[in-house]
Amino acid sequence: MKRGIHPDFRKVVFMDTNSGFKFLTGSTKMTNETIEWEDGNSYPLIKVEISSDTHPFYTGVQKFTDKGGRVDRFLQKYKMKENN
Repeated sequence: MKRGIHPDFRKVVFMDTNSGFKFLTGSTKMTNETIEWEDGNSYPLIKVEISSDTHPFYTGVQKFTDKGGRVDRFLQKYKMKENN
């Protein structure tokens, strides 16, 4: 491997924003946020919308409510009816 061309590999905490589930792993992903982990050390925090804790493939059920699509949110925001 050439030196100086690869990003730094370090321990980071990934947090599922839907359930609050967190896990510590290694990554090269960069972030400005940090969090104190169970071992008392501070690690970079990367927020994700879905993880193995909330993904239906792993859980067998959907744990969070559907927020609706763009069209549904637009129609609700402007109190419009959908013409079918």
